[in-house]
Amino acid sequence: MNPATTATASPRRRGIPARRLLDAISGPHGLDRYLEQISPTFVIGECRAEVTAARQGSEDSVTLALRPNRAWQGHRAGQFIQVAVEIDGVRHNRCYSPASPEGRGRELEITVKRHPGGLVSNFLADHAQPGLVLGLSRADGDFHLPDPRPDSILLIGGGSGITPLMAILRTLCSEGYPGPIALIQYAPDPERAIYREELDRLAAENPNFKLSRSYTRAPGAGELDGHFSPAHLPQADPCFTTAETFACGPPALLDAVRGTWANGLEQQLHVESFLPPSLLPVGEPGTGSIRFAGSDLEVENSGASILEQAERAGVPAQSGCRMGICHTCTCRKLSGTVKNLLTDEVSAAPDEEIQLCISAPLSDLVIDL
Repeated sequence: MNPATTATASPRRRGIPARRLLDAISGPHGLDRYLEQISPTFVIGECRAEVTAARQGSEDSVTLALRPNRAWQGHRAGQFIQVAVEIDGVRHNRCYSPASPEGRGRELEITVKRHPGGLVSNFLADHAQPGLVLGLSRADGDFHLPDPRPDSILLIGGGSGITPLMAILRTLCSEGYPGPIALIQYAPDPERAIYREELDRLAAENPNFKLSRSYTRAPGAGELDGHFSPAHLPQADPCFTTAETFACGPPALLDAVRGTWANGLEQQLHVESFLPPSLLPVGEPGTGSIRFAGSDLEVENSGASILEQAERAGVPAQSGCRMGICHTCTCRKLSGTVKNLLTDEVSAAPDEEIQLCISAPLSDLVIDL
């Protein structure tokens, strides 16, 4: 008999993924639990990255160079990732936009800006050093540089909102993009302008790139003065009405930008917030109670988001962006009425999925958490 007819079929031919076979062979803990004993980034089933360099990006920010493992699948310029870091034995997730250009393989860079009370941002700013290993999600988000490239591009950024715009700008410059690019950057003062020196260099090296800055607490120090105003646009980009526009920053900046583009230019505008909006529920805060069914715990409703109330009560709840973008905190509401703090939509439907970070109770509530 031909040996080929009696040989055992390969795992792939039988429909068994090689990863599952290796996990079965390596025992109850799976292959990754052994690989991470050699190096935390050797795992193959989870994306992780090692910090390779940390430098002061501005007076209140730190820029981290990361080397992801082979599970990393890359990003499009402008997208965000969730970064996981362990602090005092607790794993926390936050969203950051890579500032590195797309198409660079396993090169990754994020810039973290300090925030008052920011647990993860302040930890990374104070303690991130080469060798620290972080968890990474896949890149996500609709805020990204499109294909094919637009004929002209306007970028508007405030604070750490400059980071996804840097990814877009760096990508365009590395590609030799021929169209006009304009960037308006808002910062309190030159010392807190993230990527200030690199932006100056890119403007000097690329004749098609025009850079304008406004230092809101240092009048006269930049090309523009004050917070965003429609009057800034013709000065920074005479062709702004035809440019594909990407804006990222705090809610006040984005509200002003949206208002300016509300007269027939909405299709050209793409926005991404880098700070959660003011989540103040309308109605009667503090009405009723929240029962966390999985934890067998009930607390009086304080009127804050369900995520905040869960954290204060010590109920373990996963979270990421904390502004309704990443859906990490999605959980099942078993009963009760909630309000979406972004859309003002009220829902009393039983047994529905809600985002804890942007939902506030308006009645007695039962959450499967």
